[in-house]
Amino acid sequence: MKHKMPAVIFAGGKSSRMGEDKALLPFGSFPTLVQYQYERLSKIFEKIYLSTKSAKFNFEAPLIQDLYSESSPLVGLVSVFETLDTDEIFILSVDVPFIEENIIKSILKEPSGYDAVIAKNKGQLQPLCGRYSRSILPLAKAELERGNHKLGILLQQANTSYMAFEEKKAFMNLNHPHEYREALKIISS
Repeated sequence: MKHKMPAVIFAGGKSSRMGEDKALLPFGSFPTLVQYQYERLSKIFEKIYLSTKSAKFNFEAPLIQDLYSESSPLVGLVSVFETLDTDEIFILSVDVPFIEENIIKSILKEPSGYDAVIAKNKGQLQPLCGRYSRSILPLAKAELERGNHKLGILLQQANTSYMAFEEKKAFMNLNHPHEYREALKIISS
């Protein structure tokens, strides 16, 4: 049974370290990394959206375009809650293609009552792998107005539950070309 809570793939970053838009890079048997993530999440969630600055994708998917000119995950988070009429969302960054279904389901099973339920991997905060509640929106908007775009600071102020995971490969982040090449080897093996 698929979850009714919507999932949002954050795919609006600048990809400056990659040198090209990583969301649009081919991945596995899919023409783009974002389509790979979309297909994976569609097996878990009834509704999946793409958070982005512009309509740049070559497949049909509902988009949530940033409502502010700045580029940051905080802008995406605020834009998502200002666009969707939902109390909770699951967020996943486009550039973590090996997040396992059991990790997502563990986060979704955490009891309600938190502003956010966020994955931690080997002590590293993973703010773009988590469940966010609408109750975080006033804090997020206040941080946006201050020009503070760091999700880690927002999560420190919020009522946040952190879930520890030890799976190293699951949180492999594709920021640089060598990480992308490594991920292609993994996905093709």
